Amino acid sequence: MPDSYPAGDADALPRTSIDAAAYERRSREGPCFICELLAGNPDYPHDLVWADDDAVAFLARYNTLLGHTLVAPRAHREQVTGDFRIEEYLRLQRLVYHVGEALRQELPTERLYILSLGSQSGNRHVHWHVVPLPPGVPYDQQQFGAFSFDRGVIALRDDELAALARRIGAHVEAMQSSER
Repeated sequence: MPDSYPAGDADALPRTSIDAAAYERRSREGPCFICELLAGNPDYPHDLVWADDDAVAFLARYNTLLGHTLVAPRAHREQVTGDFRIEEYLRLQRLVYHVGEALRQELPTERLYILSLGSQSGNRHVHWHVVPLPPGVPYDQQQFGAFSFDRGVIALRDDELAALARRIGAHVEAMQSSER
């Protein structure tokens, strides 16, 4: 796997199509994917970037940009602010920050996107998307266009994704350790 986007070209990485309707059905009708991941359900594999007693960070399964990482509390929470005490929320945001900085250290990043997406209709477990936009992406493929499945999702081998997750996690660990 390339350590970064070849020549800043996000489309130079291998891609595969995704059945968006099946993804939506699973999101809306299936169990909570984060709770299933944490329970070790093999039907919900993800590459772990970081975990502690309170939170987890892992590579998105259907990523449209290399390094797309999700950060979530271990406890099933559904409201992005309402289900947290301020101290819990700020601890999660510290991890979001560390993941963002780790991504910027590991991958060329023109802009870092941080979003909390989900819905009471599907993907209810609160999580933050931390996503590095590489340099050179055309404007119409940035912002929300960067998350479109229209160009497919990045198709890397399991070992390549695991290695990327370990490298990102090592950066997070270094930042977490320096603050202890």
